[in-house]
Amino acid sequence: MGWFQCSGKSKKKGKKQKGNKSDHQIPSNIDKQKVNSSLDVQKESFKDGGSGYIAAHTFTFLELATATKNFRADCLLGEGGFGRVYRGRLESTNQIVAIKQLDRNGLQGNREFLVEVLMLSLLHHPHLVNLIGYCADGDQRLLVYEYMSLGSLEDHLHDISPDKKRLDWNTRMKIAAGAAKGLEYLHDKANPPVIYRDLKCSNILLDEAYNPKLSDFGLAKLGPVGDKTHVSTRVMGTYGYCAPEYAMTGQLTLKSDVYSFGVVLLEIVTGRKAIDNSRAAGEHNLVAWARPLFKDRRKFSQMADPMLQGQYPSRGLYQALAVAAMCVQEQPNMRPLIADVVTALTYLASQKYNPETQPVQRLSSGSSTPRVRREL
Repeated sequence: MGWFQCSGKSKKKGKKQKGNKSDHQIPSNIDKQKVNSSLDVQKESFKDGGSGYIAAHTFTFLELATATKNFRADCLLGEGGFGRVYRGRLESTNQIVAIKQLDRNGLQGNREFLVEVLMLSLLHHPHLVNLIGYCADGDQRLLVYEYMSLGSLEDHLHDISPDKKRLDWNTRMKIAAGAAKGLEYLHDKANPPVIYRDLKCSNILLDEAYNPKLSDFGLAKLGPVGDKTHVSTRVMGTYGYCAPEYAMTGQLTLKSDVYSFGVVLLEIVTGRKAIDNSRAAGEHNLVAWARPLFKDRRKFSQMADPMLQGQYPSRGLYQALAVAAMCVQEQPNMRPLIADVVTALTYLASQKYNPETQPVQRLSSGSSTPRVRREL
């Protein structure tokens, strides 16, 4: 979960989509905002017109300390390179929230904090996590989000605790389609487009109904406009998810996000981690392991997560893996637009699989060809 320059890190969240086109407008100078020593976010102005005020609520440090019982250990939800996330209850509204307290000595700096506040105050969609407010008291930097009760997608795919229910095929496709819709909003509805830059399973959060929402927006960048083809920037992201051309040149495009989405989709289907050094040689990198298998459809069944126990539609598996294979093409111009990915995955999510009435897949011993049996 660590940050890396030339290999990775992350940040958080959004709101509900509104019909007004102006809701999607983003000041073109957002990446150029100066972060002054006091970080008076409320007074940051937008030079391209419109209001210079942030819609998110401002909290005092005392309010958030009270909400988390003084950041007590039993309120801790998780920890990463950015700091810690706590479950809290706001006294003023009695609302349960997630409060991210940035490590003052950590890797998430004032710039990323400001970018996240600005992005999530301007971007609103059902598949982006809602930013409720922030705190910039002295040197304290905290972000307050809606509470996502089921945690991250990573929690349900990898190193699953015994109390967690395994994700079935239908839920996996629902999550994949929803995450793709969130990315489509950033690419196609925001103006100018937004490149997320840190799409990974730990940044996809789930509500109580397994609806996915993208989180952690501190690394987001405004995409190219006019006749520009890319944005040149310092390479930041998470190892295993970064598009190869971005990692090598620092040239960032919307197709860089599509590559990262392909890695996430592979994780959803296979249950494997993007990078897993505990696996056998040649299987550490998920994309490198999958590429030879993509060439032979008869081997697709080998890629299904064993946790599915054969309970998936063979046609659906092939189609999902075909989408993933297109997304992780080495050449960015060979990757699909995220809108096309949304179309494909929305269709797959609509095709409900019922193991009681549909075939359950099983591999015959020593063979890579799937044999179909029907559960009685």
